[in-house]
Amino acid sequence: MSTAYVIVTLVGAALAGFSAVSVFTRAKWVVEPITAYGVPESWWPLLGTAKAAGAAGLVAGVFVPPIGVAAAIGLVLYFLGAVVTVARARVYSHLVFPLIYMAPAVASLALL
Repeated sequence: MSTAYVIVTLVGAALAGFSAVSVFTRAKWVVEPITAYGVPESWWPLLGTAKAAGAAGLVAGVFVPPIGVAAAIGLVLYFLGAVVTVARARVYSHLVFPLIYMAPAVASLALL
């Protein structure tokens, strides 16, 4: 396991964890856009939980690589869904944000 893999994976876990906390605490800069995208408020706890699980899985994957692979794939799929949601809402200027969160998960898969 390379140093680059560990660093990229932990950065990805930190980003996913930060994103999860932002949803759980209903940070204004998160709540306003996802409301505008049409995401029902009842989904927010599930979305935060998925991100938190992905973050935990990435960290666990440093020690048990198959868990990290599963977590990274899950986060990639999650953030692809976010890209689709933002695009469907036609808020194209926001497309970069889910891509930023997805990038470390993709990179961790590539570095394995």
